[in-house]
Amino acid sequence: MQILIFFLLAAVFWAPFVYAFHKDRSRYRNCYLLFLGLLGTIPFALNLFGDNMGVAFLIISQAVLIALLIVPFFLIHNGIVMIRREGRHLSHMLSLALGIVILVGEAVTIVLMVKYSVTFDLDASFYRSWWFVLGSLVSITVIYGSMAFLIFMIYTLFLQIIPRKRDFDYVIIHGAGLLHGDQLSKLLRDRVDKAIEVYRKDPTPPKLIPSGGQGGDETISEAAAMKGYLLEQGIPEADILLENASKTTLENLQFSKRILDRQAGRKYTALVTSNYHVYRALRYCRRIGLNCTGIGSHVAFYYWPSALIREFIAIHTEKKHAVLFFLGWLACIGLLLCVIFV
Repeated sequence: MQILIFFLLAAVFWAPFVYAFHKDRSRYRNCYLLFLGLLGTIPFALNLFGDNMGVAFLIISQAVLIALLIVPFFLIHNGIVMIRREGRHLSHMLSLALGIVILVGEAVTIVLMVKYSVTFDLDASFYRSWWFVLGSLVSITVIYGSMAFLIFMIYTLFLQIIPRKRDFDYVIIHGAGLLHGDQLSKLLRDRVDKAIEVYRKDPTPPKLIPSGGQGGDETISEAAAMKGYLLEQGIPEADILLENASKTTLENLQFSKRILDRQAGRKYTALVTSNYHVYRALRYCRRIGLNCTGIGSHVAFYYWPSALIREFIAIHTEKKHAVLFFLGWLACIGLLLCVIFV
């Protein structure tokens, strides 16, 4: 009976996410609804252990704590690897910077917890000292930002594992910079290879739309380079529709949509881009009224953390989400100040 109650409770948490996800996969609220669904499942999952529920909770809690302590060291190491392989560009230092910030935040949090446990029965004025308040602000800020990023990461990963239909009419392939002016980079080739995989698994092969214009340091357009590779892999030229004017991700989709609008018949569409980029691409699709399914291509593991951090920052530079993120931070800070001073 108890298990049934917790199952129904989990269902209550999952219902809003299932509805919102079915309605629109690109909404940012889905990230938090999914996280709430996962949290709501924990009591049900623990009850499956029966009399060993307490032991299971202890083991899981310790595993999570150890993982949290390891995360900053992983990010710092990843950042060093990223810089060595990709160069000292600002965007390549994001995982290193985040790792250092989280390490500092965790260190401050541990110090505060130790001080709190040692001075628990001392004068309450201790908790109102400037360094305690400042340390608490740093701790709350790092925890808040880390949790927001974790929630975003979980949803991004979720988008990659959910089942999807295979019968597409069109597949848009997002462009990326070329090497030596006319050669596919590893990142771009992985996208095209993923599109070819989708093409060959489709019972009625779709039209492929390689999308990307010519950059200032490129001798041909990204779309033309992709088309050449597609032809080499045996894709019929009749199944390739070129979009070679776009310069940005948004233009990739806008100009590809113009091609779709000129086609007759059904237009069940997929877009293929790097796995970390799928969510933001879907947001652009919603903005321009393009209904499609996002498919992520493989990305080297060392590259993924920094790339996902870039996506997180890009989402939160949008005015609406920047304001909501700031208001959430203010709410956490306000709660902290109430605890300290009230």
